[in-house]
Amino acid sequence: MTTEVLRTENLSRSFGGVQAVAGVSLTLHAGAVTALVGPNGAGKTTTFNLITGNLRADSGTAAIRGKPIMGLKPWQVARLGVARSFQDLRLFTHMTVRENVLAATETASWFWQPGGSTARRAREARADAALEATGLSALARARAIDLAYAERKFLSMARILAAEADIWLLDEPASGLDLASRTRFGQLLKDAQARGVAICLIEHNLDVVVELSNRIAFLDQGKVLAEGDPDAILKDPALAAIYFGDRPQEAA
Repeated sequence: MTTEVLRTENLSRSFGGVQAVAGVSLTLHAGAVTALVGPNGAGKTTTFNLITGNLRADSGTAAIRGKPIMGLKPWQVARLGVARSFQDLRLFTHMTVRENVLAATETASWFWQPGGSTARRAREARADAALEATGLSALARARAIDLAYAERKFLSMARILAAEADIWLLDEPASGLDLASRTRFGQLLKDAQARGVAICLIEHNLDVVVELSNRIAFLDQGKVLAEGDPDAILKDPALAAIYFGDRPQEAA
C-alpha cells in the first residue's frame, strides 16, 4: 500500500439550486495517478477548487497528511505541498519563461527572500532544472505570450516541477497536445510518480487516462458513481453511455 497524502470526505457545493459537487469522497496516494473522469459539468474542476481553497465547501472535509485544510486560503494549501494547473493556464504572459518558473519558487511576495544568496541560487537551480525537464531551456528568455500552445502547456508544468510540490492537481493537462508532446508529458508524470508524487488529473482524452492512471473516479452530476481500475471503469456500458451523452431520457 502506498501512503495516503490527501483525503476528502463528502465534499459538497451548490450554486443556487444547482448541486455542483454532491458528497465527493476521494483519496490520493503517494506515487499513484488518479484520474477524474466524467462528462462536462460533472463537478471535476469544482472538486479541485474545493480542495485548493479557491471555493468554500458547503459541507464535507479535506485533509492533507491528516491535517484539515477546509477554510484555508489557496496559498496556504499550496504551502502544504499542493501544486495546481488550470484549463486556462494562468501564465504571466508578459514575463519571460524563466521568470514564470522562478515565480513558482518564491516563498513570499517581498523583494527580500529568506536565506539570502544561497537560497536564491537554489531557487534558480530548481527553475533551470524544470525548464530542462520540460524542454523549454532554449526559450527561457522568450515571453510566455509568444509561446506556441504546447509550449505554454509545458511552461505550466515547469512551474509545478519548480514548486517541488508532492501533490499535483492537473486540469486537462494533455488537451490540445500532439502525439509527441503527449508522450513527453506522459514521461513527466511517470518520472514524478517514481519520485512519490501523488497526482490527480482531469482528462477527457481516454487514451491518456488509460496509459497514465492507476485508478479512476467517475463523476456525474457532482457524485462519484464508480471508482477503481481504469479498464473496468471505462468498459462499463452504463458509465460509457453517461460519458458519451447516451443516457436514457427521463419520462416527461
